[in-house]
Amino acid sequence: MKPKAMLVGNSDGIGLATTRRLLSAGWDIIGVSRSESPITSAAYHHRVADVGDTGYQDLMDELMLKGPWDLCIYFVGIGELLDPLDMSGEARIIDVNLTGMVRTAAAVIPQMVKRGRGHFIGVSSLADELVSAEAPSYHASKAGFSNYLGGLALALRPKGVYVTNVRFGFVDTKMAKGDMKPFMMSVEEAVDRLESCISKKPVRYTAPKIVVPLIKFRKLMMRLGGR
Repeated sequence: MKPKAMLVGNSDGIGLATTRRLLSAGWDIIGVSRSESPITSAAYHHRVADVGDTGYQDLMDELMLKGPWDLCIYFVGIGELLDPLDMSGEARIIDVNLTGMVRTAAAVIPQMVKRGRGHFIGVSSLADELVSAEAPSYHASKAGFSNYLGGLALALRPKGVYVTNVRFGFVDTKMAKGDMKPFMMSVEEAVDRLESCISKKPVRYTAPKIVVPLIKFRKLMMRLGGR
């Protein structure tokens, strides 16, 4: 029987490229995103939905009947620079990036636990390491995202279910904002690394690792500057 995956936020960028890669490897896939998908394949079915809408939970309940799922990957991520005069979008960023992931995990993982196997992957960001004055909601959402998945991984490994937190730096997608984008990866390189995570199932995967010392240095400078 072909393995089955649910990919959330897969109509463009890393999610779209991962969908194509897994289809070529023989997976059956259901994709969920705000936009229609360009993919046409007998092994692929797509549902248009926004993880921040009230109907998303109903869709998850429906899709659980189409399982069981061997793999679920949450790609969804949004972010905007802070406008102190209009903070109306701040809560949505946290809701989509963090709460949407938790809703997805809460729908998929119990089914995996009952089977005694499955793999949930969340695509986070190295932004989880830093406090940001420019985009506090995005950075906070990723910090919560990574912390939550780390705890889930510890709780679920004894039950045969794997949870992987993938922390990327800059990837060449529409989310790569800002003037400085050091060591930016291509989308295909990011998918290569995701494929490795699907195979090896680490608790946490960080890429590119060369960015980590730079982040630690920046955190040190921020602490020293705050004295």
